[in-house]
Amino acid sequence: MSFEGKVAIVTGGASGIGEAASRALAAKGAKVVVADYNADLGAKVADEIGGAFFKIDVTDAAQNKAMVAFAVEKFGRLDYAVNNAGIGGPQDAITEIAEADYLHLIDVNQNSVFYGMKYEIPELLKTHGSIVNVSSILGVVAAELAVCYVAAKHAVAGMTKAAAVYYAPRGVRINSVHPGYIDTPLLQGLPAEVMDPIVSAHPIGRLGTSEEVAAVICFLLSDEASFVTGSQYLVDGGYTSV
Repeated sequence: MSFEGKVAIVTGGASGIGEAASRALAAKGAKVVVADYNADLGAKVADEIGGAFFKIDVTDAAQNKAMVAFAVEKFGRLDYAVNNAGIGGPQDAITEIAEADYLHLIDVNQNSVFYGMKYEIPELLKTHGSIVNVSSILGVVAAELAVCYVAAKHAVAGMTKAAAVYYAPRGVRINSVHPGYIDTPLLQGLPAEVMDPIVSAHPIGRLGTSEEVAAVICFLLSDEASFVTGSQYLVDGGYTSV
């Protein structure tokens, strides 16, 4: 699998799954625009992989448009987009969640994917490129106290399918990945009584890694997945099969 001569955008590319995807794409030859709100981390990752950093608030449509223009101006084209930026959000009963908190999460996790695709697709039509939108296992199943997150990630899955159907005849493929719980510093800080049930919910017997998710992202972007579009790829260690 080679991405030589290709150009990719990764939102939320400074850490976690986004960082792993940025590094994996660059290792396979792509020029990567690392788009993130965190300028220090984003610039560091971009420098280390020979890419370019773009500071973005993904909730701003105009900044998404500027991100795509930056990628094309910097590297001459756009072949791949990974719409990954997201936050965890409030954990509470729906009656207890503030409207502002709900709307903020929808802005970051859902609307940003709409803005990204809106401005990425015109360039991808020129290159017959592809998109991977990062959803979650909670874009397939639910968690009772994660109503905002569940709503946004289900929406990402739905948008992916609708856009994929429309653009398939036009040469652009669009898929979503749905990670289970991934081994990150945030989870590593949890006490055993919280972590043990999370780990045991995955039949494979452990958490996933960002690199494992990035590997699936790279496959879906690549020509090796040329007959794959509108699909939901679970990277969850069996979580949703139980």
